[in-house]
Amino acid sequence: IQSITTKRFRHRRGCLVEVVIADETGELTCRWWNQPYAARSFSEAQEILAFGKPAIGKSLTMDQPEVEILESGEAEDIHVHRIVPIYPLTQGVTQRWLRQLMWKVCHEFAGRVPRQSTAVSSQSNLTRETALFALHFPDDMDEPQAAKLYFAEEELIAFQLKLQKRRLRFNEKATAPPCHNDNSLVQPLLSQLPFRLTKAQERVMKEIRSDLNNSSPMRRLLQGDVGSGKTIIAALTALMILESGHDVALMAPTELLAEQHYKTFSNWLKSLGVDLAYCTANQKINEISTPPTITIGTHALLENGYQPKRLGLVIIDEQHRFGVTQRDRLLRKGVYPHLLTMTATPIPRSLGLTVYGDLEHSILDERPKGRGTVTTYVRDFDRMERIWHFIDREVCQGRQAFVIYPRIAAESEDQVKSIESEFLQIKRRFPNHNVACLHGQIDPAETATTMEAFRNNQIQILVATSVIEVGVDVPNASIMLIENAERFGLAQLHQMRGRIGRGEANSHCILVTDRAKDEAWERLQILESNSDGFAIAENDLKHRGPGEFLGQQQSGLPRFRFADLITHRELVIAIRTKVRIHLGLDDAGATQVLPLRISDPSQDQSDSSG
Repeated sequence: IQSITTKRFRHRRGCLVEVVIADETGELTCRWWNQPYAARSFSEAQEILAFGKPAIGKSLTMDQPEVEILESGEAEDIHVHRIVPIYPLTQGVTQRWLRQLMWKVCHEFAGRVPRQSTAVSSQSNLTRETALFALHFPDDMDEPQAAKLYFAEEELIAFQLKLQKRRLRFNEKATAPPCHNDNSLVQPLLSQLPFRLTKAQERVMKEIRSDLNNSSPMRRLLQGDVGSGKTIIAALTALMILESGHDVALMAPTELLAEQHYKTFSNWLKSLGVDLAYCTANQKINEISTPPTITIGTHALLENGYQPKRLGLVIIDEQHRFGVTQRDRLLRKGVYPHLLTMTATPIPRSLGLTVYGDLEHSILDERPKGRGTVTTYVRDFDRMERIWHFIDREVCQGRQAFVIYPRIAAESEDQVKSIESEFLQIKRRFPNHNVACLHGQIDPAETATTMEAFRNNQIQILVATSVIEVGVDVPNASIMLIENAERFGLAQLHQMRGRIGRGEANSHCILVTDRAKDEAWERLQILESNSDGFAIAENDLKHRGPGEFLGQQQSGLPRFRFADLITHRELVIAIRTKVRIHLGLDDAGATQVLPLRISDPSQDQSDSSG
């Protein structure tokens, strides 16, 4: 710095601070307008580095430059001529002061800060010391990314160790109910089914049979896209337990879904002499019969009225709808019963391995044969007349339709449609067809009557909220119209779309939104071009985050500072595998099990799926 001057302008009531700096290439005048305090920040002969946009007039000038003061005796390479960190600050703390502090901290303490866990080796070639320096004072822009990956790995290792050690402690103290099943119920059911299991279903059944023949209780999460056939897996698993003389409890989140399961199980098992019981808030059971029984119900199974004598298996459908405490409360009705949890809401694998890391995972990624395709369209509201004509034509040909709204009642402050505002108009639009409505405020008995009429095609158009998201299986329904589709998450829309396409006819899902809402339009087009529920769930996770995706019931998910469940997906999977191998969990269950014959009994044994 050659000179520092302050010029004041009376008529403008302002000032100009000019600091002239020079080096071997010449002089530059740095100027700050109406900032008199700027003069107090500098002194003559001080060394500074100025950065900004120069202007050439009578002299070379630079207005409002960024300035670094090179203090006497200070290592110049902390602040200049390098990539520097930008820290979040608070009042009274400057970037320069904090950067100087972190430089000292890294040099004095980086080598003395231990890893969170040394039990599992890191796949990074960094040490904690080099990772800290790479994060705060990198030599190039690749180093901070490598450091963040190192610390993400640390977080995931620590979390998985905690999760899997809990599983190990459980395995050490828990003894599973003996399941020496003999196929006496499973094989008759398989032989009378009107369909064959898919390859994915066969694979999952092998995994479950191996679990049931293990000395530790099964703890397995079955993820299956809509229409992938989870219910038959639940039925076959339940029969394996019944063959061993134990009871089974199947809990669903809604009466609609519980009733659907009860009717399906009754249809499949009526010729096998299996006892079925039904337990909901409106239909309690007082005592379980002496023979092994399958009890299907809702939250009512958690109450004292349900007391099974020999509970060997708990099946929880739509697992994400229940809290961990509720799951454990049902399990405590037995002595370490097996657990099979199922969800048709596709969970991104990275998220599933994190939140449900103490459960084994099975994925049904194949749809049964003989089902029509589902085509999805995203449309603006100005296409509604054409959409109504299309629905009318399909219904006249014998098909049925869902019309979905995000609300029951209208609200004045926005333009979101509701059943209350649209139901009568739809009835007037289709005078020759039966139209009914269904939502969460309707009496359960009336809901059951409406659904039965819809299944029997006595109702052609069902106007509903997202209450039909699960537990509705009407093969003849081939049309779904969802208005204000932007009000739903992608995974929820995919779930509702799964209510159609369950028969042989091709189906159509129409998502209606305002095209002016660019972000919503772009998000919905993911559904238009993608039918893979797990890919859709990954997009939903990216847009909404794990908190919104899981809701409050899984609020125990840690807030990772470096790990990201989307970008570090492969790392999550690799670390879980490495931790389980370290703890010896992946060696469990390697026992000989009785083959589950999926093929026709008349075929050669070599054709068996094992």
